[in-house]
Amino acid sequence: MQILAAAEELPSTSALKAQLVCLWITPVVGAILLIAFVTFPGFLPPMAPDMSPAEVAAFYADNTAMIRFSMLTYNLCAIMLVPFFMLIVVQMKRMSTQTHVLAYCYLTAVVSGATLFALADIFFLVAAFRADRDPELVQVLNDLAWITLVAPVGMLVAQNLLLAAAVFFDTGRHGSPDPVFPRWVGHVAVLTGLAMAPAAAAAVVSTGPLAWNGAVSFWLRIAAFATFVTVMFIVLRNTLHRQAIDEGIAR
Repeated sequence: MQILAAAEELPSTSALKAQLVCLWITPVVGAILLIAFVTFPGFLPPMAPDMSPAEVAAFYADNTAMIRFSMLTYNLCAIMLVPFFMLIVVQMKRMSTQTHVLAYCYLTAVVSGATLFALADIFFLVAAFRADRDPELVQVLNDLAWITLVAPVGMLVAQNLLLAAAVFFDTGRHGSPDPVFPRWVGHVAVLTGLAMAPAAAAAVVSTGPLAWNGAVSFWLRIAAFATFVTVMFIVLRNTLHRQAIDEGIAR
C-alpha cells in the first residue's frame, strides 16, 4: 500500500515541480529581454515612422552590431516566455468550466503572438543584413518590422478576454468554494486587453500617440504587458502553493 501511495503521489509532485520551473524561469528571461530592449538603439526613443529613407538606412548602417545583438537575443530567448503562458493554460484547465475550449483558444492566441514577434525580429535583422542596400528598401523592411512588432494586437486582446471569461465562469473545483484564480484577475485581464487594443492603429497612423512610436501604441502597450506578467507571476505563485497544499504535497 505504501508503494502504491508513493506511485500515485509522484505524478502530482513532478507536475507541480515542472510548473514551478516554468514560473521561475520567467524573471530570468524577463531580465535578459530587458537588456535586449535597452541595447536596441531604436527603442529609446523609438524610431519615428516619418524618418526619411536616408535616415533609416543610416540608422541601420551606424548601429548594425547593436541591432544584431538585440534581435538575436530576442530571437533566441523571447520564446522562453511561452512556458509562463502555458502555465496559465494548465491552470485554466483546472477550472470548473465543463469544457477546456477557453484554455485551448488561449493557447492558440499565445502561439500566434509568439510567431508574429519572431517575424518582427527577423525583419529588423534583414534590414541590418546588407549595409549597401537601397535606402528605400531598408525603409520598407523597417516599416515591416515596426508594424509587425506593434500593430498585431488582436491575439493579445483575445488572450486577455479569454482568460477573463474563464475566471468569471470558474466557481471552484470539486465542491471547493475557491476558484483557481481570484475574480479580480479577470478584471486585470480585461483592462490589459483594452490598454493594448489601440496599438492596432499603428498600421495606419504615422504621427501622434497611436503611431508605432507613440505613447499609446508603444509605451502603454509595453507597460500593460509588463504589468500583466508581473501580476500573473504573483498570482500563479500563490495558486501553485495552494495547489500543493490541496494535493497534500506541501503544508
